[in-house]
Amino acid sequence: MAQFEPTGGLPNIKAPTLGGKQFWTDHRWRQGWRIQHNAITGHWRLLDPENKRMAWGSRAACEAVLDREVAQATLGTRQAVVLMHGLMRSSNSMHGLGKALVAAKPDSWSVVYFEYASTRSSISDHASALREVIDGLPPDVSLSFVGHSMGNIVVRHFIGDLQRAEDNATLQRIRSVVMLGPPNQGSSIARQLAKTGVFGWVTGKGGMELGPGWQEFESKLATPPCPFGIIAGRLPDSALSNPLVAGHGDFVVSVEETKLPGAADFLEVPRLHSFLMDDEVVQKAVAHFLEADSFR
Repeated sequence: MAQFEPTGGLPNIKAPTLGGKQFWTDHRWRQGWRIQHNAITGHWRLLDPENKRMAWGSRAACEAVLDREVAQATLGTRQAVVLMHGLMRSSNSMHGLGKALVAAKPDSWSVVYFEYASTRSSISDHASALREVIDGLPPDVSLSFVGHSMGNIVVRHFIGDLQRAEDNATLQRIRSVVMLGPPNQGSSIARQLAKTGVFGWVTGKGGMELGPGWQEFESKLATPPCPFGIIAGRLPDSALSNPLVAGHGDFVVSVEETKLPGAADFLEVPRLHSFLMDDEVVQKAVAHFLEADSFR
């Protein structure tokens, strides 16, 4: 039965959704419930942990329903591991890794999936939304981030935002960062494809920031002030190579592009970029780093 919610709520049928994909960005996360903003229409919605839409319309209406349904922001553990998907992907791409992490240490950390409209907004916008999600988590839990591809650049921008705002309280909560296939030096493939004009239309401002806009954009990024590790894909010499990627790499990001001075550990695996997070060796290495600040 449809019902009206207060303060700008619209009639709502509690129906399943796809959870986000390329048009929705999370701004609040509480026990798996998420308040999302649509990058195209500008409206808001509240999803429950099963991706059913529980309210939509204004943000205030969604906040009111969330407060009514889930009163307390709790996790059950003292550490939140925030998983960040990459460009043109969704949080679904990180579910295999998330399940592996929970299975490895169910009492050590809770997994938070961050969904963002990677092709529809700037990386700065994604970092700002991530900050809202983090601000809504219990203040007594430590934070770790595991990102794939562009998700790592969002995290680096987020940390840079915290530093510029002198938000030392949040910075001190960040325990570790693990980067999977990160374009830490920008993306040569993005620079090449941007010349076609189609790339920018498909990937949006965020994709262009990784390519032709990198030189200007890079100054907004921070090096994590905590232990961080990098896992790079390096395909065998016998594998098909990508002429748009210079040197060894995972067919999308070169090994050299992943590097960032100060890393606590660095690991190469023979996997394609899109499947790094699904690799069992990678999953075990991530779990080990979250505990010991090393992959082995």
